[in-house]
Amino acid sequence: MNDVIPVSDSSGSLIAIGGISVIALVALLVIGLIVARLYQRASKETGFVRTGFGGEKVVINGGALVLPILHETMPVNLNTVRLPVERRNTDALITSDRMRIDVKAEFYVRVKPDAGSIAIAAQTLGKRTMQPEALKELIEGKFVDALRSVAAGMTMSQLHEQRSDFVQKVQQVSSVDLAMNGLELESVSLTGLDQTSIEHFNANNAFDAEGLTKLTEQIELRRKTRNDIEQDTRVQIETKNLEAERTRLDLQRETEFARIEQERELENRRAAQVADIARIQAEQSRAAEQAKINAKQIVDGAQIEADRSVSQARIAQEQSVAIARQESQIAVQNKSREESQAKAEADRARADAVAAEEQVVTARETEIAERVKRIELIEASKEAERAAIGLTVAAGAEKQAATDRAEALRVTAEGEATAAKLTAEGVRVRFEVDAAGQTALNEAANILSSDQVLMQTKIALLQALPGIIRESAKPMEAIDSIKIVQVEGLGGGGAGNAGNGGDGNLADAAMNAALRYRTQAPMIDNLLRELGLDGTAIGLAPGAPKAIPGGEA
Repeated sequence: MNDVIPVSDSSGSLIAIGGISVIALVALLVIGLIVARLYQRASKETGFVRTGFGGEKVVINGGALVLPILHETMPVNLNTVRLPVERRNTDALITSDRMRIDVKAEFYVRVKPDAGSIAIAAQTLGKRTMQPEALKELIEGKFVDALRSVAAGMTMSQLHEQRSDFVQKVQQVSSVDLAMNGLELESVSLTGLDQTSIEHFNANNAFDAEGLTKLTEQIELRRKTRNDIEQDTRVQIETKNLEAERTRLDLQRETEFARIEQERELENRRAAQVADIARIQAEQSRAAEQAKINAKQIVDGAQIEADRSVSQARIAQEQSVAIARQESQIAVQNKSREESQAKAEADRARADAVAAEEQVVTARETEIAERVKRIELIEASKEAERAAIGLTVAAGAEKQAATDRAEALRVTAEGEATAAKLTAEGVRVRFEVDAAGQTALNEAANILSSDQVLMQTKIALLQALPGIIRESAKPMEAIDSIKIVQVEGLGGGGAGNAGNGGDGNLADAAMNAALRYRTQAPMIDNLLRELGLDGTAIGLAPGAPKAIPGGEA
């Protein structure tokens, strides 16, 4: 038989179940929140060690419940930490050769990522793994000890030259000590290495004293070496500068030589052009001079021919005149002596005419000589101009110019020689004509009779007579004064004298008295008698009355 359940009972059950479920859910949420609150996770950078209820537990890459009262945690930094260490000045490292070295190194350390190392680090270092400065204060001494121990076994040069060995040795020495703290040394970087300044060496310290001695020795040796190198370098530089200067001067000299050579070639080219121009001008001048010389030769030849014709005509005329004169002289010779004086005057006039003709000839010859002189002066002036033109030509063209001048001189000399030859020929012809005329005159004179010759002699005496008389009268210049005493009416003798004296005046008597004191009176009287003249005509007869020079009555 079926039981009937009442509706009120079933609904109450459902409510109870729902309440329980809600309570359970809330409890779960509370428990979850508590667990989440108490659960501590580890990260890649940080691990921790839980101690307390349940013992020590190292948590890496996971998590664990940490109950506030039951558990204690210690975080451990798993990052690499850079720990710089610097030792310098008085704290510098001492090498095996007793030198001080300033060192700056960087140590990269971390907690070894295993449970044992993390536990040791948490135990020995505590929270210092999270504080790099605190960690450095703790383990810096280990790094300094490692640096000093390794540096003590190496020289300064080895430290500088073998840095990698130095770093490896430091790393090896430090790793053992760091492992005791759960740390491992990833690497060591030697960022600074230099010799400590000399003022930080303590001379009272045995290590420093030995190092200072070596350092001083090395410094001085290096200084000496550096000085030697500097001096050698300076000498080499000066030598190189000298060689460079020599090279530069050689280049300048070659450049100057090239420029001078170019200028010389240009000057030679200019001189050649000037020489060509001078040669052309000289040829033109020579041609012009040759034309002038030819023209002058033609003119001189014509002049010589004209002079020859004139000379021949003159000589013929002179011959005709001489023959006519000779014929006239022959006719005159037959005249009486009373006409001798008139003939003498005529002969004197003819002599003046001949002298005038000779003056004309002299003037013509003088004009010819002046013309020749002017021609020579013109030629000399032209020669001087040509010489001046030649001197302006450059040295390179001097030879050609000299040749041209020599050629011009030769042509000029030939022209002058030709002109001189023509002039000499004209003179020779004139002399020949004159000689022919003189010969004709001599031949005409040779055919004269003795009377004609005597007549010519008398004519010559008549021409010279005035001078002879003038010279014979020169003693009268010494007469200071003449005093004349005239006595009349004292007898027959006196009357006769008075009668003679009555023919002239007193001045004529005084002149005749003075002329009687001539020293050459006999010679002059003989000459006058030869000419058929009587000295009495001019008061020269010996019977003239005498005067007393210088006397008194």
